Amino acid sequence: MTRTTATASPDVLWYTRCPVPSPLGIAARQGWLAESFAEEGIAIESIIDSKDRSIRESHFDHHLAWSFRQGGNIPPIWARANGRATRLIAITWTDEFQAIVTLPGRGIESVGQLAGRRIGVPRRVNDLIDFHRATALKGIVSGLALAGLTAKDATLVELPIEESVIIAQGEPSLFGLRRRHPYFRELQALASGEVDAVFLKGAEGVVVANLIGAQVVAEFGNHPDPKVRINNGTPRVLTVDDALSRQRPDLVVRLLEVVARAGRWAEAHPDETVRFVAREIATSEEAVLASNGPEVHRHLGIGLDAPLVGAIGHFKDFLLEWGFLPADFDLDAWVDHAPLRALHAREAHPTVDHERATLAAAA
Repeated sequence: MTRTTATASPDVLWYTRCPVPSPLGIAARQGWLAESFAEEGIAIESIIDSKDRSIRESHFDHHLAWSFRQGGNIPPIWARANGRATRLIAITWTDEFQAIVTLPGRGIESVGQLAGRRIGVPRRVNDLIDFHRATALKGIVSGLALAGLTAKDATLVELPIEESVIIAQGEPSLFGLRRRHPYFRELQALASGEVDAVFLKGAEGVVVANLIGAQVVAEFGNHPDPKVRINNGTPRVLTVDDALSRQRPDLVVRLLEVVARAGRWAEAHPDETVRFVAREIATSEEAVLASNGPEVHRHLGIGLDAPLVGAIGHFKDFLLEWGFLPADFDLDAWVDHAPLRALHAREAHPTVDHERATLAAAA
């Protein structure tokens, strides 16, 4: 079926990204997003930086019209399962540190010794989407599976967290920082002896492991089986809302063009990329390299190849199995290949009119 070009012309496009390695983050920090859409007379506004909490919540539930997002895949999967009209237009796979750790002297030196032990699972009781809990559970399940264990072989201890991840702009924060460290509750429980082990990931997880002198029980961020590595941040999805997708597919292609440019720039500028990523996460360059590896700059491209889509399907099924989703949904119907095909057509034939390339790819 061929799409028709609508005449809708939004004044503002809303965007958001997680504090993680992403080509969208690079494009935003370089000013390329604002520059590209200014050519269309469209302003770019950050969802996560808005003073309005209801707008910031769209970072998680994707409710804003004329918006796009790249980051952890739990919120967009959850939003789609709850009926939110969005489309998945690209995927980025960047591996990162993932591990189950304990403290020295706890008598746990291998995954098999986690049987019967207490593993902490954060639970944010006041957040609509508890992606921290889902992330930890997937990491724990993956880690235990390395020794042929399941979650039933260990004791999962819920660690309640009252405060919301959506910090109100202008409110006092702890020691002047914008957000609490994501692993503060797990560290409390581990240090007090409330639990025997916890799951950590990413550059922030590396810093925590270093800080407490953690003993690694299982590390699997670079495991050869991608299903072991799949989690909230592996891979990360780029999604757009239905209004943008249906009414202005040309703007979706423009978005992909900017994001793809950021991925190519990253590959050609390794040192600068690590610096940009460290700023995104608010951590050190050393931590980024320790978590994501020295080749992180080569893994910020976008695609929709079958293995990438399959990874999202695998994680969707995990979230459904563990009760994080209210219902299943058709993954293939969520994925929209047309914008990326249009971008590839434009790159292959630069002289082809942009609108004709977009319509041809959508046919």
